[in-house]
Amino acid sequence: MPSASLKLIELALAKSNALFRRIFNLLPAGAIVHAHGRILAANAAALAILETDARERVVGHHVMEFIHPLDQARVRNRLESMAPDQRPNDPAEIRVLTCGHELRVLGMTTMRFEHRGTTAYVTVAIDLSKRHAMEAKLRESEENFRRLFENMSDVYYRTDRNGIVLMVGPGVRKVLGYEPEEIVGRQAENFYPQPQDRDALKQALGEKGEVVDFPGQMVRKDGRIIDISINTRVLYNALGEFDGVEGIYRDITERKMLERELMRLATTDPLTGIANRRAFLGQTRDALSRCERYGNKLALALLDMDHFKNVNDCYGHAMGDEVLVRAVQAVQQELRETDLFGRLGGEEFCIALLEADKADAMAVAGRICARVEALRFPHEGESFGVSVSIGTTAYRHGDRLEQLMERADRALYAAKEAGRNCAIWHEAA
Repeated sequence: MPSASLKLIELALAKSNALFRRIFNLLPAGAIVHAHGRILAANAAALAILETDARERVVGHHVMEFIHPLDQARVRNRLESMAPDQRPNDPAEIRVLTCGHELRVLGMTTMRFEHRGTTAYVTVAIDLSKRHAMEAKLRESEENFRRLFENMSDVYYRTDRNGIVLMVGPGVRKVLGYEPEEIVGRQAENFYPQPQDRDALKQALGEKGEVVDFPGQMVRKDGRIIDISINTRVLYNALGEFDGVEGIYRDITERKMLERELMRLATTDPLTGIANRRAFLGQTRDALSRCERYGNKLALALLDMDHFKNVNDCYGHAMGDEVLVRAVQAVQQELRETDLFGRLGGEEFCIALLEADKADAMAVAGRICARVEALRFPHEGESFGVSVSIGTTAYRHGDRLEQLMERADRALYAAKEAGRNCAIWHEAA
């Protein structure tokens, strides 16, 4: 459209609404006036392009409702890069979706102007869809895109610079249980169970600009928390400014459950449910590193079931397993959540008491001996009991785990020599 005609529309907006409407509706090309994303006016040619004769189906709606998803970022960048009161921007071919859900290609040009303190735009468009070869190719592309988009099990999403969801794919129905329209317009971070999850994603995007297979969690509509994997990237406008993010995420809950189960099997004693030897030693080495660095206290207790071979020989291995399980449960009642407890093998166990000194360790060991001794195991109308011997020692600056284990083992041997069912302390030299 000639620049003079655009100036005439600007003048009509400022001085004569009636004259504006008359000229506006006589224009042979489609024309709309829009501000803040909302369509304020559309002439008859624009309504015809959009396949409707009802202005209310266009006026008052957001411009992006009619722009194809793949062209929305380009249109937004073209508008944001315009300066006021200058010549129209260069014509561009833009895909639009009509009120009849048809795909059309329009040749568009836009001018920006200020009216009563508000930035507004006049966009003029000519329908190019009648170029048959291009139309057929575009329709095929659109059908392929729509089929892919509708059947994706992953969820496509896009947010603006403030984290508001602008678009979300239909896969969200299966993944989160929401309809797409229930999510659009809301803050993306509202669907994260922990704010730090979203903060971690923001930090990674800030450092790298994109992430691949980034782990996180989201909350479904039914309240269930699921594990997700996110592939996303930062978007920038024509001025190089941050404009939001777009990407996809998928439900990987089953995969994570399997990984957690494999980890549990790799680190847990299958009989008693406590840490196995490898896991316990690894956890204790980490605790010792913190002691070395921060000067924390730690006491180690080595436990051994007294005469356990006799239990297996006299009452069978099934009863032996029950003795171990119940003895472990008894020990756990005397431990804090921060303490480490693991099975080293057979009837031998070990405890790392964090922030504990000699008095603390011996008090805990004494209560453990008493609690285990109080256990009774019925067998053929009678019952029997068991006991445990314990060797304890404390971390000394510079100690390696092997040195603590050696001192605790000496103390345990002394407890056996002292008649069993007791705890002995070994003081570091």
